[in-house]
Amino acid sequence: MSAIGVVSSSSCLCPGVWLLKPGMQKMSSLGLHTASRCAAKDYYEVLVLGGGAGGITMSARMKRKVGAGNVAVVEPSETHYYQPLWTLVGGGAKQLAASARPTGSVMPKGVEWIKSRVTALDPDKNCVWLENDTKVSYKYLIIALGIRLHYEKIKGLPEGFHHPKIGSNYSVHTVEKTWKALQDFKEGNAIFTFPNTPVKCAGAPQKIMYLSEAYWRKTGKRSKANIMFNTSLGVIFGVKKYADALLEIIKERNIAVNYKRNLVEVRADKQEAVFENLDKPGETEVHQYEMLHVTPPMGPPDVLINSPVSDGSGWVDVDKETLQHKKYPNVFGIGDCTNLPTSKTAAAVAAQSGVLDRTISLVMKNQLPTKKYDGYTSCPLVTGYNKVILAEFDYNAQPLETFPIDQSKERVSMYHMKADMMPFLYWNALLK
Repeated sequence: MSAIGVVSSSSCLCPGVWLLKPGMQKMSSLGLHTASRCAAKDYYEVLVLGGGAGGITMSARMKRKVGAGNVAVVEPSETHYYQPLWTLVGGGAKQLAASARPTGSVMPKGVEWIKSRVTALDPDKNCVWLENDTKVSYKYLIIALGIRLHYEKIKGLPEGFHHPKIGSNYSVHTVEKTWKALQDFKEGNAIFTFPNTPVKCAGAPQKIMYLSEAYWRKTGKRSKANIMFNTSLGVIFGVKKYADALLEIIKERNIAVNYKRNLVEVRADKQEAVFENLDKPGETEVHQYEMLHVTPPMGPPDVLINSPVSDGSGWVDVDKETLQHKKYPNVFGIGDCTNLPTSKTAAAVAAQSGVLDRTISLVMKNQLPTKKYDGYTSCPLVTGYNKVILAEFDYNAQPLETFPIDQSKERVSMYHMKADMMPFLYWNALLK
């Protein structure tokens, strides 16, 4: 589901709404599923597009409302990944295999898995088209298609990943290359990038930088490393409280931050990275690297671009409080593929799922949605092998914290929550 350049689901998960606040659904049993390349039926009461965190969670919720056999999930991938773990995989703290489960094993029992790809949406006729010109109709549609990675928009990629000293925690194919590059580092520039597009888990490009710095300190290589964070943004983080804390860490650990720098080319054979200065369009600068971590440009899935359900940029056009489509009342969106003005994380999906569940319940009863999504999202900012700053905030970039402590402080307890507790709860609670 998250190979180079394909649609991928969110990669930050934290507690907040679904773990520590009321209303978490009872766990239900899961069963293995088999499916053909085309739909078992040509009509479902609820059709879910996408088998990531949002799609699986909503299909489990919808099955309870309309019954087994009346809900289907369209998802081509054989493997479901818990991507928040990839930060730790890239840093050598977890194994890649721990992030993967067969898609059939996470599909809720009684929900039909249509193992195919969506090729077109026709909301005016309440149907979608799949590969092999298969048409599936629906009464209600939930779009949870995730986000697409665009390594190819950087000149020299993805082929540059065949060379050493370059990795990316955003793809299953390149995350282990990050750890290899980290181990093989000798001396020179270690560059970490943030692209000039929306991204999932906006903290992840920094997390691997802090882990790398900690690793080199532990192995005696820190004095030989010039660590650079080249970000297209003008700030280190969008919420001031956490940004201030991160800037203190950056100063203390002697990390150079270059703002408004966008990676446009990788010359992997020469170990050179080319950045555009966004304050002076067209002006570029070249940096030699001994290690390069690439966060790719991202965008909406191809099937959503110029789709009737999308806005001008290709994101599913939903009401930011109810997640109901602005034009089609029987269409809903969740997660990274939507135009909700909040960070694209699995924690946001967890919060959105409760609101969307209530929204659909009322729509099914011909009532107006009342429950409002406040934009809650979370990003556990890993700052070392046993430290996390737990950022939680709303649409207005105001802290919306779960715990009665100062969450802008680095804490060991928050690290163990991210590394150990959250993966268990993801597989055994959220998806069910």
